[in-house]
Amino acid sequence: QVRLVESGGGLVQAGGSLRLSCTASGRTFSNYAMGWFHQAPGKEREFVAALSWSRGNAYYANSVKGRFTISRDSAQNTVYLQMNSLKPEDTAVYYCAAGERVGVLARAQEYVYWGQGTQVTVSS
Repeated sequence: QVRLVESGGGLVQAGGSLRLSCTASGRTFSNYAMGWFHQAPGKEREFVAALSWSRGNAYYANSVKGRFTISRDSAQNTVYLQMNSLKPEDTAVYYCAAGERVGVLARAQEYVYWGQGTQVTVSS
């Protein structure tokens, strides 16, 4: 059974940084696509960043490019989202997702497994 557990959310002032972690278990993720999405109240879930676990290449939403970095630690089976220069509009619940394909995936419907989410709140 695949399980994704996010951590690292919290309250931070604008301009600050947070690092989210997503620890995966249940299988080997070497052929999986991993992604981060966020969902603000009253809005749809939106793509943030994606990573090909095997290839290591990444893809970002325009809104976070240059500020966020997605990475992985294969030994720990963990994917990270380093978030710098945070803005109030980054406030949302952040979800980790895993898709059963090699490559970078930007659409939520391409992902099969989801974590429970972690709240990120950026104050102005």
